[in-house]
Amino acid sequence: MQPTASDASSTPAREFLAGATAIAPAVIAMVPFALILGQQAAAKGLSPLEMLAMSSIVFAGSSQFLAVSLWSFPAPVAALALAALLINLRHVLMGASLAGKVGHFPKWMRVVGPYFMADETWAVVERRALATRLTPAYYFGAALTLFGCWQIGTVLGTFLGALIDDPVRLGFDFAFPAIFISLALGFWKGARQTGPVMVAAAVVAVAVHAVVPGAWYVVAGALAGIAAAVITTPHEAVTP
Repeated sequence: MQPTASDASSTPAREFLAGATAIAPAVIAMVPFALILGQQAAAKGLSPLEMLAMSSIVFAGSSQFLAVSLWSFPAPVAALALAALLINLRHVLMGASLAGKVGHFPKWMRVVGPYFMADETWAVVERRALATRLTPAYYFGAALTLFGCWQIGTVLGTFLGALIDDPVRLGFDFAFPAIFISLALGFWKGARQTGPVMVAAAVVAVAVHAVVPGAWYVVAGALAGIAAAVITTPHEAVTP
């Protein structure tokens, strides 16, 4: 289905609210992780203000967890920077997939928007763009909601995270995988079209994770999925 123009009756306020509503399940799944990150950061000596600074400047949960786990005084800046780069290389692919769908955004929004893009935001706005024209209000409704709640959650975690003494027992460790599975299934277009992409990405990611240290499995899985999509997508013959 080709994207269609947004409903003429839609207003920026409604689009912003729609984006915020669409990202809400991901925000709920994110809360325990934000609290745990805040707890771990406080245990390493970071203050609530320093936690807020990290969450605002970095805004990448997986990188922040890694940074906190490696944190020491003085901090291993080079090691942290390299690890964050490897983990977040997937954002290059996510940004490329959205480039053509935000081309009508004002220039300043195209510059600022990627800063607020997280995995969950990308999945929500990508799915929206496949159904209808993506608006700036929808994008920032989803992105800013996730961003703001992450800041609040991580800072609260420095005060309240100790109350969650065993997140695994409570099932919080599966919250993020569960929400990612549900977001991925939102792109399902049938076993013949989507199945090979998901299988290729999963198999390659698991294999690389087993043999290569670090976060290379994230990039490898993404590239495998892209390759599978290119190979399995029917291409119309070009006639002279």
